Amino acid sequence: MNYDVIIIGAGPGGIFAAYELMQKKPQLKVAVFEAGHELKKRHCPIDGDKIKGCIGCKSCSIMSGFGGAGAFSDGKYNITNDFGGTLFEFIGKKQALELMHYVDGINMRYGGEGTKLYSTAGTRFKTLCIQNDLHLLDASVRHLGTDVNYIVLENLYAQLRQQVEFFFDTPVQTVKAVEGGYEVVCKDAVYTCEKCVVSVGRIGSKWMEKVCKELEIPTKSNRVDIGVRVELPAAVFAHLTDELYESKIVYRTEKYGDKVRTFCMNPKGAVVTENTNGIITVNGHSYEDPARQTENTNFALLVAKHFSEPFKDSNGYGESIARLSNMLGGGVIVQRFGDLIRGRRSTPSRIEEAFITPTLTATPGDLSLVLPKRILDGIIEMIYALDKVAPGTANDDTLLYGVEVKFYNMEVEVDEHLESRHKGLYIIGDGSGITHSLSHASASGVLVAREIAQ
Repeated sequence: MNYDVIIIGAGPGGIFAAYELMQKKPQLKVAVFEAGHELKKRHCPIDGDKIKGCIGCKSCSIMSGFGGAGAFSDGKYNITNDFGGTLFEFIGKKQALELMHYVDGINMRYGGEGTKLYSTAGTRFKTLCIQNDLHLLDASVRHLGTDVNYIVLENLYAQLRQQVEFFFDTPVQTVKAVEGGYEVVCKDAVYTCEKCVVSVGRIGSKWMEKVCKELEIPTKSNRVDIGVRVELPAAVFAHLTDELYESKIVYRTEKYGDKVRTFCMNPKGAVVTENTNGIITVNGHSYEDPARQTENTNFALLVAKHFSEPFKDSNGYGESIARLSNMLGGGVIVQRFGDLIRGRRSTPSRIEEAFITPTLTATPGDLSLVLPKRILDGIIEMIYALDKVAPGTANDDTLLYGVEVKFYNMEVEVDEHLESRHKGLYIIGDGSGITHSLSHASASGVLVAREIAQ
């Protein structure tokens, strides 16, 4: 029951921390605790036929398990400091990029070879965006696809399980600081370690908040991103996605001066649901295999909201909006853009008559009854702005799914080694509130593993 290192969470941060520890110090006794299932047992029961909506599984296979919430994402590794987290503020921009490239190299060795690395550097679209008051952020993007991402995770797990002990379906209740290290308390047993790495992801936000209170680790409120997922014919964005694949475009609204951004673009992909602490929100996937691709492209349009005094619970605000959507639509609501701007709800017949086939079965409705006016006004402005660089975005039949909410953990106070005020307790990945992406979370795992190995 005693380990040199215990890692809590088998998402990208935990996986790459374990991997790097085995490279640098293979003699260490390392265990990984994960509340969800191992990779091969992660299956969402929603099949679109017999089961069309979330049934509230004890452990959500989309959000939890080996690979974390990113296991069934479209496997986009954005190698950039412009978005995806603030890791560079702790370790410097140069080292952050070096770690992200290092992670990319590992992914290539474990099944990702042959996938394409896209780049926005020097692209003509940057000029086109600026001319239309839009701003294209710089990034190199490795697109593995949901299918290849799964293969990479399979291969990494096969390698790691030879040296690392994994405990699946084993939620950790709490972490206690004791003399000489830490106690990791589970339902049926207590495990001890000298070093503890916490990598619980966004789904572990409430757990992380509880542990920080118990261990008196300072935290500060983070933002929440609220918006919709847009689905339209792939041809509309093909001139961007064929060259860039993922284009992060930011727009400042004229009405309020708020920033609206595109997020998680999925060319020829599918819209999907996800369950965060019992709340059903919307997301998107895409595949590398042409046989699994669709005729549509989807992406999120998100508005960031920060709160300070007297209200500090940004995630609580996002949850309340998502719950309202679930209450009105029984889950996810879908609305045609033409219906939204005309002030009418979408109906099943209007959705069926549209010149686009939805990739997700959702409830036709009215998003203006869910989203606050300021956020909805910003999204509508952004759609008209995007229509200038991708004509057809503002077509009546463009579909908007709501709501999409990106919850960010409160930012935990750590030093330049991502070590908390407790010596030997490291907090990494999206659970730290510092990283918000696969690449940044993975890089944080490598960083901490090297620190421990030294």
